[in-house]
Formats: sequence, C-alpha cells, structure tokens
Amino acid sequence: MIPDLDRVTSPEYLANLLTRPISEIRAMRAEGQSIENGMSYVRRVAQGRIDIVAAEMLRRRDGGDPADLSDLVARLPDILADRSRGGGPIRAPHDITVDQIADELIAELDAILRPGAIGDLTHQDETELEATRDALTDFERSLSSTRRALHDTLDTLQAELTRRYRTGEATVDSLLQ
Repeated sequence: MIPDLDRVTSPEYLANLLTRPISEIRAMRAEGQSIENGMSYVRRVAQGRIDIVAAEMLRRRDGGDPADLSDLVARLPDILADRSRGGGPIRAPHDITVDQIADELIAELDAILRPGAIGDLTHQDETELEATRDALTDFERSLSSTRRALHDTLDTLQAELTRRYRTGEATVDSLLQ
C-alpha cells in the first residue's frame, strides 16, 4: 500500500510506547491525525463518486436516456449533499491540508473513475456502471478498514497521553516546552 500509512498502522509503530518521551507521542499522534485527515477527505470523494454512479444507475432504471445526463447534472447538488452515513466517532480535523498519502489514494481512486467522468457515463452500459460502482465501493470499504486501524492507533496514543496526565507523569506545563 502506502509506506507511511503502513508504518503508522503497523504494531511496531506503538512499540515501547510507555518509555517514549511525551513529545514523541504527541508527534506520532499529529502524524496519524494528518494521515487520517487525508484519508477522510479521499473517502468522502469516493463516496461522492459512488453516489453519482448509483444515481445514474437509478435514473436509467427509471427510464432516463443514457445519452442525456442533464437530469443527473441538475441533481448533483442533492446527490452530493453531505448526509450522515453513520460509522465511528467524529474526529475534528486539526488542519485541512491534503498530504502525499491523500494524493496517492486519490490517484488510486482516479484510476477507477477520474474526476469529471460524469460525461463518460453516457458511454457505459448498465453492466459497466455496475462494475464501476462495485470497484468504487470496494475501494471505499478498503479505505474505511484502513482508517479503522489508524483510529485504533490514534486511540492508543491518546490513551497513553491521557494516562500520563492522569498519573502526573506529564503536566500541562509540559505542553509549553
């Protein structure tokens, strides 16, 4: 997959956590949060593309002309409206930059369905649309699974920071150092 992502989600990343300096644990958490922000962004882009392809499949089943996408394009704001999909806890982003990992994941996603490919949907029959939707869904599921592993890492790092403050091994003053 992606080297930094693999490294951060590997069990070795959390090795010797109890003996690491608090500054290192904070840096590890920041690195993980940065990666998670990028993955979250890519996941949302993938979900949007899934929603567009699914809407086109439904539009055709309802008798829509495959050569005329004007109805689909007109409905894009509703199709792409931010709806809750459920899932894990909400993690507020600390920044909104998209890092190299997100760029690499976007490249994988673009290989399935590139941006601006809505116009190309007229050239896909129902079987091809279904294959595109399935490939996008598989990508999103794989990404979600990796994000869950990353969340486990972040939770472990946060728990160690919390433990250190609770036991007095770390103080609020150490934040200023």
